[in-house]
Amino acid sequence: MAAHAASAGLRSVVLIPNDLEDGKTVSTAVYNGTLVAIDGTYDDVNRLCSELSGEYEWAFVNVNVRPFYAEGSKTLGYEVAEQLGWRLPEQVVVPIASGSLLTKIDKAFGELGRLDLVEPTPYRVFGAQAAGCNPVAAAFARGVDTVAPVKPSTIAKSLSIGNPADGPYALDVARRTGGAIVDATDPEIVEGIRLLARTEGIFGETAGGVTVSCLRRLLREGLLDPDAETVIFNTGDGLKTLDPMVSTAQPTATIRPSLTAFEAAGLGD
Repeated sequence: MAAHAASAGLRSVVLIPNDLEDGKTVSTAVYNGTLVAIDGTYDDVNRLCSELSGEYEWAFVNVNVRPFYAEGSKTLGYEVAEQLGWRLPEQVVVPIASGSLLTKIDKAFGELGRLDLVEPTPYRVFGAQAAGCNPVAAAFARGVDTVAPVKPSTIAKSLSIGNPADGPYALDVARRTGGAIVDATDPEIVEGIRLLARTEGIFGETAGGVTVSCLRRLLREGLLDPDAETVIFNTGDGLKTLDPMVSTAQPTATIRPSLTAFEAAGLGD
């Protein structure tokens, strides 16, 4: 996103991939700002924003004011500590797009400890990616520090950054804290969304499905302690990403408006 002063106030310019979910596109376009769909991925959008920032005196959230935007992610770490009664959880599972959120949650925990606002107890940080866009998880699995770019292909579009700027730092956090970074397939992501909804009453975005399904994998592979207090981050509302759920989240039955039809469908049992 970019913004600059205009005669009628502050103008906003939002650049998005052209295949972004309708829920996100509509909820942005309704405010009547300038919304530009780019024929490409988030990586293509970011490259164009970098080019534009050299030509226009605009503040791009993901580019030339990124340090300020990224610091805002620490809020999630602060709120977790506050809601736990001013203490740190033993484990956290965080979705990875650029990697900034994971690193800033770690930074927030460290700052709280250094300021004596919480007891600086040990914690482990785990990262979650979609298998269709998993450059950080792949680097972790290979035991390397270099994150090789990939071309995204997943339903988790909010995490579809094939060349994550903070990928190496996310690797460092996971390794330093004794955590891990894993990925989940698209079917697993859908099941993660459904599991969160039916067990916790929370309809999460595809990124939330990634976190839940990666949590299950971490438990299955013995990477995460099942007895330790664990916080998982769902970073979006499921109403923004309805498309992946359309084929599986359907009415139980379609009937005529009569008691006979209701009972014939076995709905009263």
